[in-house]
Amino acid sequence: MTRTDTPPSWDERTQLTTYLDYVRATARAKCEGVSPEDAVKAPLPGSPLMTVCGLISHLRWVEYWWFHVVFLGHEDEGVLAQATEDDPDPEMRLAVDIPLAQLLAEYEEQSAGYRDLVAAHDLDTKAKRTMRDGRHADLRWVLLHLIEETARHNGHLDIIRELLDGTTGV
Repeated sequence: MTRTDTPPSWDERTQLTTYLDYVRATARAKCEGVSPEDAVKAPLPGSPLMTVCGLISHLRWVEYWWFHVVFLGHEDEGVLAQATEDDPDPEMRLAVDIPLAQLLAEYEEQSAGYRDLVAAHDLDTKAKRTMRDGRHADLRWVLLHLIEETARHNGHLDIIRELLDGTTGV
């Protein structure tokens, strides 16, 4: 997939899906050339779970949560269901035992399925589950949230990559 933030047409759906694909592709690009050893290192002393593998795993499971659990209303059978007060980020902790290539492949495969899901629903379709405030987000909001979340974590990937091997500007 070509990494571009310029949509082929200017309708709202195409703009949102193009941008989500762009930030997803940017996350994958930031992982190119990372060694297996570096992929599991946490160079920020105050963030022991923030590794390249941990962030890619987090992005994958966040999309699962918003599309599969919140939007479609399915039970959470993913790794986030294991979260506890003492272990709030199991997807990041467990990721160091999974090769980066596998995490990236799972993220891409899942993203392809969510592209189909988004194509099959109107942007105004309400999520089956409510948010913390009791309201039902619509698909548009879910897409916007995932763009924001992925872009924010791309910034974390920037920092980690520079600290690991000096790579910048990806």
